[in-house]
Amino acid sequence: MSLLSRVKTAVLIGVAILAAPVCSAQTAFPRQALCVSCHGAQGKSDIQGIPSLAGQPKLFIENQLVLMREGVREVPAMKGMLDGLTDDEAIAIAKYYAALPLNGIPADKDPQLFAQGEKLAQGMRCGICHLPNYVGRDQIPRLAGQRDDFLLHSLLQFRNGQAIGRDSNMAAAVIGVSDADLAALSYYFARITP
Repeated sequence: MSLLSRVKTAVLIGVAILAAPVCSAQTAFPRQALCVSCHGAQGKSDIQGIPSLAGQPKLFIENQLVLMREGVREVPAMKGMLDGLTDDEAIAIAKYYAALPLNGIPADKDPQLFAQGEKLAQGMRCGICHLPNYVGRDQIPRLAGQRDDFLLHSLLQFRNGQAIGRDSNMAAAVIGVSDADLAALSYYFARITP
C-alpha cells in the first residue's frame, strides 16, 4: 500500500470515528429532526416555552414521551409528533438526550432575585425530590439549567391545577405560592449549572 493510500485510509477512518456519534444518534431514532427543530441539536432549546432535554434523567424523558403519546399528558406543540412512536424509539430518544451535557446556562444573574429563589428552593425543600443540586433522578426532572420561562409556565400550571397527567405532588408543593415567588424559583433554577 502506497503512502498516499495509507494517508487516505487514515483520513477516512478518522472521519468515520468523528462522525460515529452523529450517525448513531440519527439512526437511533429517525424522528430526531423533529426533536431537534424545537429542543435543539444538542438538547438545548432556544425557543421560548420549549424545554431543554439535554441531561434530563432517561426515565423521566421516557415517561413523558409515553404519557404524551398515550394522550395522558397533553402538550399542544407535541400533538401528532409522537403518533406511532414505538417504545424502542422512546428509549432511544431518552438515552440520547440524557447523555448530552447541558451548556449555555444564562450568564446574567440578578443577585437579589437569585438569592430569593435559592431561599425559596431551600425552604420548600425542592432538593428532596430533585436532589440537592437539582439535576433530578429517575422520573423526576432536572431543574438546574432549564429555561426559566418553561419552568415558570410549568410551576403556574401545577399551582393552578392545569398540569393534567403530571405529578400531583408538585401541585401540592406549590399551592398558595405567589407568581413572584414562582418567578424567583424559576430564575434561580435556570442559572444553576447542572
